[in-house]
Amino acid sequence: MNLEGLVPFALALVLAPLLLGVINRTKAFFAGRRGAPLLQAYYDVAKLLRKGAVFSRTTTWVFRAGPILSLAAMLGGLALLPVGGFPAVVAFEGDFVLLAYLLGVARFFTVLAALDTGSAFEGMGASRDVTFSALAEPALLLGLAAVGREAGGLSLSGILPALTAATWLSAAPQIALVAAALLVVFLAENARVPVDDPDTHLELTMIHEVMILDHSGPDLGAILYASVLKLWILGGLLVGVALPVRTGTVLIDLASFLGGLFALAVLTGVIESTMARLRLVRIPQLLVGATTLSILALILVLR
Repeated sequence: MNLEGLVPFALALVLAPLLLGVINRTKAFFAGRRGAPLLQAYYDVAKLLRKGAVFSRTTTWVFRAGPILSLAAMLGGLALLPVGGFPAVVAFEGDFVLLAYLLGVARFFTVLAALDTGSAFEGMGASRDVTFSALAEPALLLGLAAVGREAGGLSLSGILPALTAATWLSAAPQIALVAAALLVVFLAENARVPVDDPDTHLELTMIHEVMILDHSGPDLGAILYASVLKLWILGGLLVGVALPVRTGTVLIDLASFLGGLFALAVLTGVIESTMARLRLVRIPQLLVGATTLSILALILVLR
């Protein structure tokens, strides 16, 4: 365990909900509205934690355990992410594979909780979510494998710090392809446009939101907090690849990472404000395209 990594870990726990606030304020700007406060996600989580939970008589312990286990998986994934000049709390060879598995575990328990309600509506959303995530995971793993090959490491704490401006100059096509693939994965895994719309209320197009309709109180608060941690983790991977600022000064590198992460939140808001959600039959094509980009990057690195 790297004790230095506890600093960015704690910082992520505090700042992650702010990413959602930046996205929503950006969307409000494009819509000509004032929008919700930047700290709205904090208020929502605090309000939900104070409320009581309502459980259907048809559900079992699986429904109640789902949000907590999903949050625990996200905390585990956060511990594997190096930030700026700080190493990850936990680092070892092949830890990027564990990160992908932890993302899968969080989704697995969310899907189980949705299916435990016995609702065909939530089952429909769970089916869509599992299908799209299965198509996104190869793009994530192959992309990280490509940058790992270029950086000469198999640990995230070795891969991301090894990427520098010089790496971009020497391997710009490969890194750019991986960054593009990771952007698609970032949008898909976080249920953002063009894959999903977190603000939708149309029953036939909902994916992630439909799976959590029966959750309330602290359970819903845990789901919301886990979602912003996932936003931070995947955003951190993308920023680490696309904006590798390595000055040797820890505070400057950390500030650059945070600046890139919040710039990514603004970009996400711009994307959601300037394009429509894709038809469901087009989403697999987008995700397969992201996987193709990762494969091309891996081929260029191995040649």
